[in-house]
Amino acid sequence: MKTKGQFKRLLSAFLVMPLLIPGSALADEKPNDSEPIKFRNASVHDPSVIKDPKTGTYYVFGSHIDGAKSTDLINWDRFTNGYTTPDNKVYGDLSANLAESFEWAGENDADSKGGYAVWAPDIFWNKHYVNEDGTKGAYMIYYSVSSTYIRSAIGIAVSKNIEGPFKYVDTIMYSGFTNKEAYDQNSDVNKHWKNTNIDELVQDGDINKVNPNWFTENGEYNNKLYTNAIDANILQAQNNKLYMTYGSWSGGTFILELDKKTGLPKHPGKDGKTKDGRMIDRYFGTKIASGYGRSAEGTYAVYDKETDYYYLYITYGGLASDGGYQMRQFRSKNPDGPYVDAKGNPAVFPESFDIGVGNFPGNDDHKDIGNKMIGNFLFKRDLGEPGTGSGVGYLSPGHNSYLIDKKLDKEFIVTHTRFPEQGEMHEVRVHQTFKNRDKWPVPTPYRYAGETIEKVSKADVTGDYKYINHGKEITGDLTESTWIKFNKDQTISGAVTGTWKLYDDYRAKVTIDNEGTYDGVFIRQYDPVSQSWVMTFSAMSGEGVVIWGSHVKASSDKDLVKAIKQELSTSLPSTAISDITLPKTAARGAEITWESSHPEIISAEGSVTRPAPGSEDAVVDLTAAIKLGNATETVTISVTVAAKSEGGLSAFYDFNNGLENRTGTKEEAAVTGNRLNNTGGEITFAEGIAGQAAKFDGNSGLRLANGLITGDTYTVSLWLKPEQITEFTTAFFGARTSNNWISIVPKTSWGNTMVWAHDGDAWYDAVTDKTIPAGEWTHLAFSVNEGKAVFYMNGEAKYTGENFPNVFTTVDAAFGLGVNYWDTPYKGLMDEVRVYDGVSLQAEEIQSLYENPNK
Repeated sequence: MKTKGQFKRLLSAFLVMPLLIPGSALADEKPNDSEPIKFRNASVHDPSVIKDPKTGTYYVFGSHIDGAKSTDLINWDRFTNGYTTPDNKVYGDLSANLAESFEWAGENDADSKGGYAVWAPDIFWNKHYVNEDGTKGAYMIYYSVSSTYIRSAIGIAVSKNIEGPFKYVDTIMYSGFTNKEAYDQNSDVNKHWKNTNIDELVQDGDINKVNPNWFTENGEYNNKLYTNAIDANILQAQNNKLYMTYGSWSGGTFILELDKKTGLPKHPGKDGKTKDGRMIDRYFGTKIASGYGRSAEGTYAVYDKETDYYYLYITYGGLASDGGYQMRQFRSKNPDGPYVDAKGNPAVFPESFDIGVGNFPGNDDHKDIGNKMIGNFLFKRDLGEPGTGSGVGYLSPGHNSYLIDKKLDKEFIVTHTRFPEQGEMHEVRVHQTFKNRDKWPVPTPYRYAGETIEKVSKADVTGDYKYINHGKEITGDLTESTWIKFNKDQTISGAVTGTWKLYDDYRAKVTIDNEGTYDGVFIRQYDPVSQSWVMTFSAMSGEGVVIWGSHVKASSDKDLVKAIKQELSTSLPSTAISDITLPKTAARGAEITWESSHPEIISAEGSVTRPAPGSEDAVVDLTAAIKLGNATETVTISVTVAAKSEGGLSAFYDFNNGLENRTGTKEEAAVTGNRLNNTGGEITFAEGIAGQAAKFDGNSGLRLANGLITGDTYTVSLWLKPEQITEFTTAFFGARTSNNWISIVPKTSWGNTMVWAHDGDAWYDAVTDKTIPAGEWTHLAFSVNEGKAVFYMNGEAKYTGENFPNVFTTVDAAFGLGVNYWDTPYKGLMDEVRVYDGVSLQAEEIQSLYENPNK
């Protein structure tokens, strides 16, 4: 089940995490490879990997018609242009080429209103395919189009060139159809099953009439038992047959045999059951996993000749950064199952899960089913360790594919992932995998950097580790690393206790007390943030739980306490206007206690009470006592707490005198290029709502003075006359960091004209019921009073809500007009921009600004 959160931010940015995790002892260093590795990253959601048999180049194809290629699985370059049409690099004229699929879903319809929803393709080279000219062999892409969580379709397009353009062949699977005339909101598509390919299949005798179980009693689609037709995956089986697995949430994952020459499904034609009691449907095929509306999507199956198993990968959870997306694993001796996990749990969910028709994202009763490969994690950087930042990890990794590279004699899991403190930005990551003693592939902790497994010694693997246990939970919570130690006597101490063993050159056996035994490998891997090669281990238990370890260089307690002191001395803000974090622990469990010279201003817990308006700023000395073992240090840091201001108009741009700030308290606005943090644009002036207005050309913006808002109470008022309306474009933008911001947005696909905010890992949408028109003046105002937010349009309150995030907790937040850090700049006129700090205007005051723009 894809969600609207998927459309919120599809950034093609590089992850920038300038931090270090400690390097390891000299034994960890990889010979002749001391130069830092520079990774080139790509943003491709739901990546399906293929190694081109003609060139050896690796490709990933993903949702939203994104794709990238690589020669080494390390450096990726985008080769696609998204939904651009008619010159789409993958599909040419997108609307015309896929018109038959779009008749059912995916173009300017329901949830895809105003755009497209082309998702999750799989691509493979089919040497048996017969082209229109009679030649054999083509790249076949199986794509999905979707308009709702159940109304979707899977289509086929082919090309002799792996980069396209691909020519439409057929739409082969439909879902979300009804047994009556019916329409979704914002749609003119009649969902009756006769508008799918089922009618033709019945007439041709390929299936035995319509199955009444496809429908509920009132004729709606029965997604309790039958699936959402997206997320196709092509499986080339050991028996020289071709199969397609597919399906998302709803009734689960199904498999169909394909005709090798045409790529079209071979429908069972009649209903039945497998020997183990699983559904065989005349149209949808054989059920192989999940069902009953539980989270499960992104199926990917692969045959491994070495083990003679078919491995099935499925992703649980929600795809957004807070959704708990995570990869699960099963296997079978047959392509159509039954698939089971390490504990023997069937991949098909039991009938006891049946709670009716619908999808149930709040249910996690399937959490113990499936080996959990990778979930949310953070190899946490603790205070006093080298580098900066919080560490390196993933949020919501999932919808993976899998590559067995015979030439390299290596195997890889390929996924997209989001990142802690990076919002919805996502990128492709590739991890090498190794089979444990029970023949289960287990992913290694760090992304692939060219490493090859080799013999290691006990001395290599002894020492301190950052430790991750991925567990079995389906949760948006972040699992942070803890400290453990592999002692020389092969015991384990620290956050967990137990024993460890190195055997067969590089294999790892880790027994954790009160948990069980995990089996896997030791391997040196490249840590891209410390830019060093470190020893790691990865292992899986008989319960299907994966654990990871990353080796850390040892240091004395005395040296570590000095490092903690050094970092503390520069880690606190010099000026504070809100509560500050005073850390209580540091690396290896070091303890920190705090004393304050003025606890009534800054408490020992970091609570800040600002002096009253008219008072002087307060200077507070905070003293930290650091202790680890017998080593101790103290450090005193001075922090200035700014007195509260009376509140008032901090900025007023009427553009009658250029870019001047009429309040005189802050500098005038500065012209930027197409982003808030660059240069090169041009702003001109034209007739405005009152006097002169600023004219934005769609490639430029304005950078306002820093610190215009310094708290959780403020108001922004402005007039807009857009020349064009583009999605996500900002009118007014304010940011503490690139991950903590607010934006007044003329248009989004889900919220019309709205205020959009992001505070770390959480989104806030102040949506309205209309999108402002192009070519007309509209007054917008946004007022916040300690979390209560009201958004006005032409003097009328269009949104009122609570718990709006407190983004502006520093004195130096950045502000802009018409540009942010990512999106298409504003094009049109803007006038009478007012920013009030410490003042939340009331409804009658907003009405006055609307009725009297020139006052």
